[in-house]
Amino acid sequence: MDPQAATKKEGKLTLVLALATLIAAFGSSFQYGYNVAAINSPSELMREFYNDTYYDRTSDYLSDFSLTLLWSVSVSMFPFGGLIGSLMVGILVNKLGRKGTLLLNNVFSIVPAILMGSSAVAKSFEMIILSRLLVGICAGLSSNVVPMYLGELAPKNLRGALGVVPQLFITVGILVAQIFGLRSLLATEGGWPILLGVTGIPAALQLLLLPFFPESPRYLLVQKKDPAAAKNALRRLRGWDDVDAEIEEIQQEDEAERAAGFISVVRLFRMRALRWQVISVIVLMAGQQLSGVNAIYYYADQIYLSAGVNTNDVQYVTVGTGTVNVVITFVAVFVVELLGRRVLLLLGFSICFTACCVLTAALALQDTISWMPYLSITCVIAYVIGHALGPSPIPALLITEVFLQSSRSSAFMVGGSVHWLSNFTVGLIFPFIQVGLGAYSFIIFALICLLTTIYTFLVVPETKAKTFIEINQIFAKMNKVSEVHPDKEELQDFPPPTLEQ
Repeated sequence: MDPQAATKKEGKLTLVLALATLIAAFGSSFQYGYNVAAINSPSELMREFYNDTYYDRTSDYLSDFSLTLLWSVSVSMFPFGGLIGSLMVGILVNKLGRKGTLLLNNVFSIVPAILMGSSAVAKSFEMIILSRLLVGICAGLSSNVVPMYLGELAPKNLRGALGVVPQLFITVGILVAQIFGLRSLLATEGGWPILLGVTGIPAALQLLLLPFFPESPRYLLVQKKDPAAAKNALRRLRGWDDVDAEIEEIQQEDEAERAAGFISVVRLFRMRALRWQVISVIVLMAGQQLSGVNAIYYYADQIYLSAGVNTNDVQYVTVGTGTVNVVITFVAVFVVELLGRRVLLLLGFSICFTACCVLTAALALQDTISWMPYLSITCVIAYVIGHALGPSPIPALLITEVFLQSSRSSAFMVGGSVHWLSNFTVGLIFPFIQVGLGAYSFIIFALICLLTTIYTFLVVPETKAKTFIEINQIFAKMNKVSEVHPDKEELQDFPPPTLEQ
């Protein structure tokens, strides 16, 4: 085959690859976004249900403290489940494969969907709390496994675009939950159990359709040692028969890592050859969650009300913000291969830093200057745009790219754990920060955005259009290790990276 023709074919988004991407992202990532937002709109109705249920059992109402505690547990079970799910990633993806893990993960969506949907009839708020834990586990697994699966299915020149698709579906899930959660739709006394139970539908569709699509060729070749299955999977994904060059590249990576074997989380932290990769994942994942994205959404309703938006209309403005989030993430799918990962991270965190600084001033002055509330709304929208461009979609994509097969699952466990711990921490601490600092709480988030921007500028390399091997060679220089690692823990016997045509 003509090499130039092969290069052109590499960029082809085949029907099988496109459908596998959509089914994995809709069946898993969509649910993560949906469950983040679905509980917000009917919160008052659900608290009433908790109180009424307790009264029916004891002929007494819950105290304000007990009701707040029960509701806080219901909300915080989701990130706690996310942390548990992240810790399960390494074992499951290595035992069951990427696709197998996604199929098993549907259990953690369908079962809680049934429980939440029937909780009102059963008069049990315990079913909701348990379900929030289970959908959290589902989100923890999917937020790590979907980027890993798609990153291993995609050719290098589409890896960035397909790597952003999970984040796109997370934002679509948030938007759909906001729309279904309008008071004119399902945020009603009879509708909220349906609103919570809808999460099972994408899972059921994935359970039916995903078995017809290929497993990760890298998993099949490197971990299952099945070259025939890997070749068959690649042929279906690429749309042509000659996949020998790509199989050879995966085998080279496998040979280089064979001496190292599986790299556990403990070993990941000990290996000098992976030092900057691990630090970068921790910084970017923590920066993503600690940069104030949840706080912005928490504060948004108050900002809209202070700008004169009618109380009943705030829900529609929130849907508008969710729509902006989806549109910008959709744009990121197309520009990530054009501008690169590093540029989007720098641009996104810089916009978030600026928005937090201006928002602090606007909130401090909103009672003295009449047009300040409108500047606050502009800052909220600017922040959402900035976060959707880089901080939201890029970190998970980078984990796939900067680690090789033997360490990738452990790296996702680390990244996922940092993500959910940071998420949980912000949810727990922000209300207290907000009481103590008020408008000035966004100064903390501005500082985190600034520090993450500086780190990205100084340390994170561009990975656009590079093979996993080439990316690893960049980090080998940063970690000051030779390509032939003395302990055979890193790359060895690789040809020099070829120049991009």
